[in-house]
Amino acid sequence: LRARPERQWPLAATVRRVLDELQAAACAELLAQGEAANALRVRRRVHLRYEGTDTALAVDFVEGAAAFDVAAAGDAAAGDAQATMRAAFEAAYRQRFAFLMPDRALVIESAVVEALGASGAGAELAAPAQRSGPLLPATHVRMHAQDRWHDTPLYRRDEMTAGDTIDGPAIVAEATATTVIEPGWRAQMSVRGDLVLQRHLPRPQRHAMGTDADPVMLEIFNNLFMSVAEQMGYRLQNTAHSVNIKERLDFSCAVFDADGALVANAPHMPVHLGSMGASVRAVIDAHAPGSADPLKPGEVYVLNDPYAGGTHLPDVTVITPVFDEAGREILFYVGSRGHHADVGGITPGSMPPDSRHIDDEGVLLTDFKLIEHGRLREAELRAALASARHPARKPEQNLADLRAQIAANEKGREELGKMVAQFGLDVVRAYMRHVQDNAEASVKRVIGALKNGEFALPLDNGATIRVRIDVDPARRRARIDFSGTSAQQPNNFNAPLAVTMAAVLYVFRTLVDDEIPMNAGCLKPLDVIVPEGSMLNPRHPAAVVAGNVETSMCITNCLYGALGVMASGPPTMSNFTFGNARNQYYETVSGGSGAGGVFDEHGRLIGGFDGTSVVQTHMTNSRLTDPEILEARFPVRLESYEIRAGSGGVGRWQGGDGGVRRVRFLETMTASILANGFIHPAFGAAGG
Repeated sequence: LRARPERQWPLAATVRRVLDELQAAACAELLAQGEAANALRVRRRVHLRYEGTDTALAVDFVEGAAAFDVAAAGDAAAGDAQATMRAAFEAAYRQRFAFLMPDRALVIESAVVEALGASGAGAELAAPAQRSGPLLPATHVRMHAQDRWHDTPLYRRDEMTAGDTIDGPAIVAEATATTVIEPGWRAQMSVRGDLVLQRHLPRPQRHAMGTDADPVMLEIFNNLFMSVAEQMGYRLQNTAHSVNIKERLDFSCAVFDADGALVANAPHMPVHLGSMGASVRAVIDAHAPGSADPLKPGEVYVLNDPYAGGTHLPDVTVITPVFDEAGREILFYVGSRGHHADVGGITPGSMPPDSRHIDDEGVLLTDFKLIEHGRLREAELRAALASARHPARKPEQNLADLRAQIAANEKGREELGKMVAQFGLDVVRAYMRHVQDNAEASVKRVIGALKNGEFALPLDNGATIRVRIDVDPARRRARIDFSGTSAQQPNNFNAPLAVTMAAVLYVFRTLVDDEIPMNAGCLKPLDVIVPEGSMLNPRHPAAVVAGNVETSMCITNCLYGALGVMASGPPTMSNFTFGNARNQYYETVSGGSGAGGVFDEHGRLIGGFDGTSVVQTHMTNSRLTDPEILEARFPVRLESYEIRAGSGGVGRWQGGDGGVRRVRFLETMTASILANGFIHPAFGAAGG
């Protein structure tokens, strides 16, 4: 389906011919199985996609398209058929992705024909036996229904005859099944022996749920909010293009309240989740009511600015405001952050080990309007991706992953809308506050068992991270002070403030045993001091690509060291990047997690645990690409990946071992390793 008639009409004829051939083959199969020709039903569909995209959606083939061959001469039927199919595709595409690309041609990717044979009336049941006298229950049993216990009659189905009626609550038992008839429902035996159930009393009215915190509903909403983020993640994974997002799962999705505070997340990437709220607030601040460009329905924003809540440039965040049905008030925000394979920079993969300026690391996007009035601003985005000193190498891949992130956000918007429809806006908003308050209370309980501590962690580049933790047991608050940490670095180990806060949030969330979402409430009992101009709160235009991956791991280890609860995990994510003009790939190579102690409510050691070998840990939670996918998508061969036995250290509880990974390039590549911990390796705890 294209706008150019000289290419369009032969294509339409080809599709009709293919559909006819498929239909003939499908019908022949059913006829060979004994189906009658006049009982066959056929459905003809085509899978359409926008040119240059991956996602194809099925629509019914409009039979009026048979006139396509003469449509160039002005046949209106052909135009109507094409318009009908395009409208069906656009409706399905808008539902999934929340935008359209009207300037792109539609491509017919495949044709499908489904032939169905009528299954017949089915086997006749034996007619119900005749019975003299009324139907009586065989016994009575206790059954719980509609929040209370009932003394419930139990009937035997083989004693029922045509016309027998039973009102619930009741139970009908037979040799192979048991039918429960709820209160308000009625069962009647038909002349064929079917048991037909119908509601005969109106559904009882339910009282509106209150906005006060209820323990049961709190747990339900904890899981509901997390479920929204998880469903966003599934859609992102299923619709993404790049290996980084689709296979390595280097992405995160989250739900935020109207103020941009993190409410809930799926268990994705901790370094993303703790920092994404700052990106949401950056968009809110830039488009506040009364500003020159306030947020409007149908808009979506994208940014990767490390100085506006971003982590490093490859981590691209898409933010969607969720409006009420009238489009006047913003109720919530949903966001998705994914690591893009390349956003420019001085090396393929946008993870240069030697960058010294933010421009060395790729394209910087700050508050870029990605969708306006329901239209993807593709041309403007392409211009932005090409405008940097070191532009993106594969804009098509960026666009494909951004479309997937938009689709993920749309899923979040849909699910939050369903939640509001079911429970009411006041209740949903109230429980957004309650889950954060519950997280705050959970962290406060943990703080009561902590002790004051401090730790200094040297990095291989000569910098040092220092932290002091002062606990106030009476107020159940903790002060985390990074004063004394090295100043902003001339290299790229500077961690944006959002990354530093994400590490703090992660560590204190891991101290809580309860199943609570990681949200902004975890930070409320914490006073965090990070000197501006330090390597943990740098000023523009400091390079930051290693700060997100390397320094974040060191902050985490430093905090655990100060708390005295756990030995060091890997002091690095071991970032391995390779690529050329055609291919770019990035992965983190797993190390071993640190051993740790188990403490009682008074902070006394009562046990411990060993670390795990070769596992993504702490601020990274990505999956390693399957070898088959890696070798199919890139010109490389994975020669081996093995545990480096004995590398985890010794002690009463031992750290996990690291790994050795060997990859052979099958064509010329630029490869880089961005890592730390060769001079100052992982530390032990309590003498281990």
